Amino acid sequence: MSDEQAPNEQSGDATPTGPVEVSHTQELPPPPSSWFTQSAGSHGAPPRADTAWGNASLDAAELAAARAAAEREALRGNGPGHRAADAPGSEPGPSALPGVPAGPSGPAGPGVAAPANRRTPTRGALVAGAAVLALLAGSAGSAVTLLATNRTGGTAAGSGIPTPGPGATERPSGSVAAIAATALPSVVTIEVRGSAGSGIGSGFVIDKQGHILTNNHVVRSAAESGQITVSLLNGTQEKATIVGRDESYDLAVIKVDRSDLPVLEFARSADVVVGDPVIAMGAPLGLDSTVTTGIVSALNRPVTPGTDDERSFINAIQTDAAINPGNSGGPLLDMVGKVIGVNSAIARAPGTTGDAAGNIGVGFAIPSDVARRTAEQLIATGKAQHPVIGVKLNRTYDGQGVQVASGDDAVTPGGPAALAGIKPGDVILEFDGRVVRSADALVVAIRAKAVGDSATLKIRRGSDESTVTMTLQADSSS
Repeated sequence: MSDEQAPNEQSGDATPTGPVEVSHTQELPPPPSSWFTQSAGSHGAPPRADTAWGNASLDAAELAAARAAAEREALRGNGPGHRAADAPGSEPGPSALPGVPAGPSGPAGPGVAAPANRRTPTRGALVAGAAVLALLAGSAGSAVTLLATNRTGGTAAGSGIPTPGPGATERPSGSVAAIAATALPSVVTIEVRGSAGSGIGSGFVIDKQGHILTNNHVVRSAAESGQITVSLLNGTQEKATIVGRDESYDLAVIKVDRSDLPVLEFARSADVVVGDPVIAMGAPLGLDSTVTTGIVSALNRPVTPGTDDERSFINAIQTDAAINPGNSGGPLLDMVGKVIGVNSAIARAPGTTGDAAGNIGVGFAIPSDVARRTAEQLIATGKAQHPVIGVKLNRTYDGQGVQVASGDDAVTPGGPAALAGIKPGDVILEFDGRVVRSADALVVAIRAKAVGDSATLKIRRGSDESTVTMTLQADSSS
C-alpha cells in the first residue's frame, strides 16, 4: 500500500467521499448467464411466414366491379355531356369502352345526348375529346390490369414488390462504420476460468508480439491458476498467459502466441476535450464485437472502484457511450480510430447492487497516457511504477482540502513532500492547479502522473498558504 493510500492509525473507518462516490462506482462485472432466458413468444411474435394473412385472389364479381368503377371515373374525367367521337370519316359506332352499351345516337354521338343549353361541339373539339377519352380509357384499363395483377400475386415469383438491388458497402473515412471495420479485428473477447470464478471481458492488441491490454479485474481470477481464452473477430480462439498486472491502475497485459494480429494505436489522452465523439468496443453481456458511440462527458473524474484491498485509482475519462458488463478492458476510440482510453468502470444508481449493474449513460475509461505507460512497464518488468509524494493522509478530516496525518511517520524522510518542506498536519488545497476535495481524489491525481514528473501543490499551515513544487518518486512498496 502506498503512502498516500495508508490511513492514519487514528483516522477510523470513515467512508471516503469525492466527486464520484466509491459506493456509486464499480468495476464492470462479468455478464450473468441469464440475460437472454426470456422466451420470444412472450413478446407476441408474429405467426410463421407461411401462415395465411388473407385471400390473395380476386373473383369475377370483384373484377367486374373494379372495371366498371374505373370506366365511370374515366367518363367523369372527359367532362359532362361528351363522349369520344369516332375517327374522322367513319360512322358512329359502339362505345369505345368495352362493357358500356351504346345508346341512341344524338348530336354528340351515339349513346350520349347533347345538352339543350349548349351548342353542338365542332369537329375539332370532338377529335380532341376523343383523344382525351381514349387516353383515360387506356389508363382505366391499365388501372384494372394493375389491380388484378397485384391482387393475384403479380409475377411468377409470387410478388409484385420490387427486389432491392445491391448497394455500396464502403463508408467514408472517419465514419463510425469505417473505423469499426478497421478496429474490430484488433479487439478480442477474453474468457477466464479460474479457482476464484469465471467471467468474460474484452481487450485489444497493442503490438505484433501478441500482447493484449485489458483490465486487471478481468483476468484476476486466473492469476494464480486458471485458463484464459482469447476469441478473435473471425471466431478463432487462442490460449493466453498473463505477462503482468497491476491492481492500482486496474490494468493487465496478457499474451497469445500470434504475430499476425492487427494492432490498435494509442492517441494522447491529454489532447482529449469534453464533447469529443468517442466509440466504445468490446463484448458487453458477452456479445462480442459490439460497437457503441457517445461523447466525452467529463475529464479528470476521480474514480476508485474495487474493495479496500483491491482498490483502483483512475483519473477517468467519463463517457455516455453505452458500456455494460463485458466491456471491461475494451478500447475507447477517437474518431481517427486510435485508443484514448480503456473501458473499466460504470456508475450505478444509489441503492442498487452490483447484480443490477448496467449502462445508465455514465461510464469511465482509464486514460490512454496512463494505459500505454503502464502496459510498457508490465511488458518490460511484469510490474508498474506508482508515483507518490511521500505522505500519509488523515481520512477523517472533513474540512477544505486534504490533511496530512499527524503521526511521526506521516511524512516520508527524503520523499518529495519532505524535500518540499511539507509537515504533518499541513492541508493540501490544490494539486497542479486543481482543487482537491478528498483523499482519494488526491491519490488519483498523483497516480495520473509518471515517476519523475513535477507537481505543484498549494499548502495551508494554520492561517498561512504557500505553493511548493516537488518531483514525484516511485513507490518503494510497489
